[in-house]
Amino acid sequence: MTVIETHHLTKYYANGRIQALEDFNLEVTPGMIFSLLGPNGAGKTTLIKLLLGICFPTRGKAKIFGQDIKNYSCHSKLGYLAENHRFPEFLSAERILYYYGKMAGLNRSYLLERIPELLELVRLKEWGKVKIRKFSKGMLQRLGLAQALINDPELLFLDEPTDGIDPVGRREVRDILLALQERGKTIFLNSHLLSEVERVSDEIAILKNGKLIEKGNVQQFISVKHTYQLRIQNGKAELPDILNQFQISAQEKDDMLLISVSDEQQLNQFIDELRKRQLMIQAIIPHKVTLEDFFIKVLEDSQPS
Repeated sequence: MTVIETHHLTKYYANGRIQALEDFNLEVTPGMIFSLLGPNGAGKTTLIKLLLGICFPTRGKAKIFGQDIKNYSCHSKLGYLAENHRFPEFLSAERILYYYGKMAGLNRSYLLERIPELLELVRLKEWGKVKIRKFSKGMLQRLGLAQALINDPELLFLDEPTDGIDPVGRREVRDILLALQERGKTIFLNSHLLSEVERVSDEIAILKNGKLIEKGNVQQFISVKHTYQLRIQNGKAELPDILNQFQISAQEKDDMLLISVSDEQQLNQFIDELRKRQLMIQAIIPHKVTLEDFFIKVLEDSQPS
């Protein structure tokens, strides 16, 4: 069973004058971290609101755990961290989690066990009784994550979970997300921080002007086909002759040589020749671009000619 399915999901505002989402089709499978990318106004938050039943589609359908999104019973399996969430500053972390737990219909005995577990998970164990007006931005984000996990959801929606926090805080949130994935949770992530998305995501979808323009595996997108980074220890003077022999193009990149081959067979023949001439290969690594570079290229390629 897919965790999320959408079929031609469409949303217009202002009596059809504003297109927020158009003919959107998507599937998310269990246990993955799936990230939704796009420039401001692309429709990312609208999609999350539709899936959560906060707003309603103009047309099209969507299912969560095989149930139509109109059936709110599936919400017991969901957790949600909104962008720019706010908690009452006069409350402690423990009380905030308790109130959110009660609003989710959870009983007192469950919450008394669950809250300490969550505070430990998000590394706020020593801050449970402290009023959150003393919390840093990173601490508030981790508390928000604990709030989203209060009902032990199977699917977690996170809207910009690392926005506005420092590198240490982002690392802490990233580690928590990977730990949750190891526990079998499915995470639907909406973020502008592409370096963070690249580190944690299994698949991504890119939205532009409410339309899906790319979707797939992150590693496949950022890998450059038949291009490798090569570092050798000796015999650099012989390299031009070998490259010319195999008609392999190359360029220097930092302390590495970036080579482009026609296929895997040519790569192996090239490596065999290096060994034959007793050149010491220190590294040969598939070349990758950053997710940011890929993202910008996809947006530029989608521009009308």
